[in-house]
Amino acid sequence: MWCVPHPKKPNYTLILLDTEGLGDVEKGDNQNDSWIFALAILLSSTFVYNSMGTINQQAMDQLHYVTELTDKIRAKSSPDANEVEDSADFVSFFPDFVWTVRDFSLDLEVDGQPISADDYLENSLKLKQGTSPKDKNFNLPRLCIRKFFPKKKCFIFHQPTDWRKLRLLETMHDDQLDPEFVQQAADFCSYIFSNSKVKTLPGGIQVNGPRLETLVLTYVNTISSGDLPCMENAVLTLAQIENSTAVQKAMTHYDQQMAEKVELPTETLQELLDLHMASEKEAIEVFMKNSFKDVDHLFQKELADQLAIRRDHFCNENMKASSDRCSALLKDIFHSLEEDIKQGVYSIPGGYHLLMQTMNELKKKYF
Repeated sequence: MWCVPHPKKPNYTLILLDTEGLGDVEKGDNQNDSWIFALAILLSSTFVYNSMGTINQQAMDQLHYVTELTDKIRAKSSPDANEVEDSADFVSFFPDFVWTVRDFSLDLEVDGQPISADDYLENSLKLKQGTSPKDKNFNLPRLCIRKFFPKKKCFIFHQPTDWRKLRLLETMHDDQLDPEFVQQAADFCSYIFSNSKVKTLPGGIQVNGPRLETLVLTYVNTISSGDLPCMENAVLTLAQIENSTAVQKAMTHYDQQMAEKVELPTETLQELLDLHMASEKEAIEVFMKNSFKDVDHLFQKELADQLAIRRDHFCNENMKASSDRCSALLKDIFHSLEEDIKQGVYSIPGGYHLLMQTMNELKKKYF
């Protein structure tokens, strides 16, 4: 995996996923290749299939993994009984398909007329008329490519240099390569840079770095456990993680706002409630900005519950702070009166009237 700044789209990252070749004899495990192919389909927005020579039946046979996709991937956690209908759901999250043909040696023409590389691909995907097993085997990968990848593109590449220099290819500069190959490579890169879209999940959910990490872990763990990776479940996992984080962000914002605005005790309970409601409104806005697919508003309800707990906590703390301040104020105001009573200042004729007068004056100070 390579992550590089996108050369044409500021603030975007171009992520290149390399399967390191399918059908490697050293791996000795066809299932391994099938799962890698499935992961590449699930994670990419543009899938580049690379073959050598021409698009012939051998190249199609090597792409047999595409015929197994409905056995490796589920669109929904409870798929419809009609598999064809369910497989059509794949198109909503499958990548665009680009077939690159290296060391292409044919002339791009049909019946003596020049054609484009895209036309060449379309001609290669034409179906045979017939129902024999041979015809079905011929048609199956072509049908799957046509059904799963409605947007297709083809690029051909001539040999980059003379065959005697191929072993030096890694050290050669562009000006040492075949000019036509250099132009073909430039056209391919330009297309990828301009046309590859942001990876988007069903529901318009765009994949960023953290979401890609979650998707990779979810798919790999699912495959390792013996289950099939499911797009619907992956989106649900993303939603649970991000909505939980959204609740935390909202509560953190609420706590920061209250810490900045509130000084306990407040003059009135309503003043505290007004500050709470203003901070609560901002917290909900933070949650809405960072959440998605909150089915049945479960996480928003969780946020509301936590905000209610915080409100009650502030009210209790406000009451305690108010009580403590009042007690301290009473003690300070009436301290001199207590001392006078102890010393018998009011134990004289007319002392009761004097005591009442002093208490009224002290009460005015308190209120």
